[in-house]
Amino acid sequence: MANVPENLRYSKTHEWVRIEGTKATIGITDFAQGELSDIVMVEPPEIGRELNAGDAMGVIEAVKAVSDLYSPVSGKVIEVNIKLASNPETCNKDAYGEGWIVKLEMADPAEAGKLLDAAGYKEHLAAEGH
Repeated sequence: MANVPENLRYSKTHEWVRIEGTKATIGITDFAQGELSDIVMVEPPEIGRELNAGDAMGVIEAVKAVSDLYSPVSGKVIEVNIKLASNPETCNKDAYGEGWIVKLEMADPAEAGKLLDAAGYKEHLAAEGH
């Protein structure tokens, strides 16, 4: 079973969100990095970009697939993980830590309540047959 930390929120498109006040740190889940396998490129959104929940915000490329990254919440990009440009495999090694991809200043922090909690994400994985 994939690692699903209890203190995070999750999207059905396999992004995780760590909420700290009005800031949201976003990455891909352990399940997603496992499915993608060896990640070779992460293309985050530009700093300053305004995103709505559900918007495609970047691309993650692995040896066997290219996937869009989706923003789980609405907000403005305030930081991107520049380490991923030269070390994209960090998403594989530490999906919930050093492998974060982007930080947003949320437009509406209450929106995070619409995301899945750890139990809900595990149920979603099971419903997808994982």
